[in-house]
Amino acid sequence: MRLKHCHNTSDFRALARQRLPSPIFHYIDGAADDESTLKRNTEAYSNCDLVPNVLRGAEQVDLSTRVMGLDLDIPLFLSPTALQCLFHHEGEMAVGKAAEQFGTLFGLSSLGTTSIEDIGSTIKTPKLFQLYVHKDKGLTRNMIDRCKAANFDAMALTVDTAVGGNRERDLVTGFTVPPRLTVKSLLSFVSHPTWALNYFLHGGFKLPQLENYVSEGSSIPLSIANYFNTMLDQSMDWQAAEEIARYWGKPFVLKGIMSVDDARKAADIGAAAIMISNHGGRQLDGSRSPFDQLAEIVDATGDRIDVICDGGIQRGTHVLKALSLGAKACSGGRLYLYALAAAGSAGVHKALANLCSEMERDMKLMGCKNISELNRSNLRFR
Repeated sequence: MRLKHCHNTSDFRALARQRLPSPIFHYIDGAADDESTLKRNTEAYSNCDLVPNVLRGAEQVDLSTRVMGLDLDIPLFLSPTALQCLFHHEGEMAVGKAAEQFGTLFGLSSLGTTSIEDIGSTIKTPKLFQLYVHKDKGLTRNMIDRCKAANFDAMALTVDTAVGGNRERDLVTGFTVPPRLTVKSLLSFVSHPTWALNYFLHGGFKLPQLENYVSEGSSIPLSIANYFNTMLDQSMDWQAAEEIARYWGKPFVLKGIMSVDDARKAADIGAAAIMISNHGGRQLDGSRSPFDQLAEIVDATGDRIDVICDGGIQRGTHVLKALSLGAKACSGGRLYLYALAAAGSAGVHKALANLCSEMERDMKLMGCKNISELNRSNLRFR
């Protein structure tokens, strides 16, 4: 398969599988336990049907939206994800450039492989930083201060990683960060020489947000689950979240909200937005999908907070369904990570172009000229 034949997320996934060593592909592709929540994240959209209107003169379509006070050209943005230079040597820079080209938000992770400063000075689109609160308070404060200096626009505190999920594929493949060669994984790395050559010629692995503070996961190999279990602050509570929001002083987001009670608390502490998310099914297996939770959270919070539906997005129609239920925007990770792994910046650009074409075409077929015209009258649940 070649990039020109990638018309959807499934196609990018197939090409990524060809080009990545097995442990790295399965890190992107896998989830927790039986992976039932991973499957449900996308399947949930199939239980909801669109009801189009016709003869509405929808020749021109406006996909723009406003989230957290930030103007975006499209209602879909690229969730922050870890370790991107492992998937392709262009990493976060490629993803950020694609977001810039499409006028949407780009998210950088605490476990990103490109520095806050490099992204801040290079990527001109709105930027969000995903914060993991570490036991080392100096590290956490340092990342926030660096984001302030680099003029990031928003900060998302990830709140669903009190412990690492049971990602059994990683246990089977022996995936660690940095990658550790084992007898089991060696053959897969050797059989993907292009990936290996690019990986080593472009500087190997680094975690520039962390490397001056911790060795685990930066120079000492560690699984992601063990990193969460040993390095992150499991005592974090609502008071701590509020203190971080106050110290940050710009639009603040809680990523990983799944309940109505927590959505209300997020509004109470002054968050500008929440990302309804189950971490792509990688944490608590058996939990609800973001789309399944969307309506009740929107109804409970009203206009107090912007609601973002994160996870399971594979089609433009998925975005339209979430917007019709009241989401201000959608976001996702795998939808662009497969594309990044498949073809670097060209892959991410094509993935976004595909989805934008789908959203524009589907809006015309729905008889909607802008996203404010999407509402629940457009939907029926089975």
